Amino acid sequence: MSDQPKYHRILLKLSGEALMGDADYGIDPKVIGRLADEIIEVQRTGVQIGIVIGGGNIFRGAGLAAAGMDRVTGDHMGMLATVMNALAMQDAIEKRGGFARVTSAIQIHDVAEDYIRRRAIRHIEKGRIVLFAAGTGNPFFTTDSAAALRAVEIGADLLLKATKVDGVYTADPAKDRNATRYDRLGYDDVIERKLAVMDTAAIALCRDHQMPLRIYDMTVPGNLMRIMQGEPIGTMVDGG
Repeated sequence: MSDQPKYHRILLKLSGEALMGDADYGIDPKVIGRLADEIIEVQRTGVQIGIVIGGGNIFRGAGLAAAGMDRVTGDHMGMLATVMNALAMQDAIEKRGGFARVTSAIQIHDVAEDYIRRRAIRHIEKGRIVLFAAGTGNPFFTTDSAAALRAVEIGADLLLKATKVDGVYTADPAKDRNATRYDRLGYDDVIERKLAVMDTAAIALCRDHQMPLRIYDMTVPGNLMRIMQGEPIGTMVDGG
């Protein structure tokens, strides 16, 4: 494996639930601190990084809608949750000597910049880690779709989805002992087999723009750097 990173620019998708650690709600400072350390370590090798964080550790629009709330209202609350998570990650990165900017798909000027594609790319080119908050800014679209969209918009070489599972399995490995992990899948394989990778809209967007996607276990320290060095960790989803 080469010491030089394999990728020049990446988009990292972090789930909000992952920030909880072992808690039932909110953000575990140890977890977000470790993630910030890994992100800065990778960024200092020359990799340009954009990040999308979900909001499921605080609010999930679809869940609120299932409980009877108006779906659009619930999704807007979920967007605000992603802003809070992005601000927390910005703080963790900057406390460790990194440089970060939060850009929001909804206007919230006192705490974040508006998302403007060219400005975001310029921040990335200047060595700043850009956090894309508030999803796509539209209800009914997940942060997975936002991650795929931002990856395409900024010209990322790779979209990474950081989860608590070490890849994509034939079935839920927590429920099926016989589930086996895929090393590689095609976009259409994911859609046709209804695999729980990302929502269909996100996978279709990746397919249409040939954006490679890697799913990996973020709970294993050092995995992000290993992927940047070319190690085949997790599951790769691409055009084959």
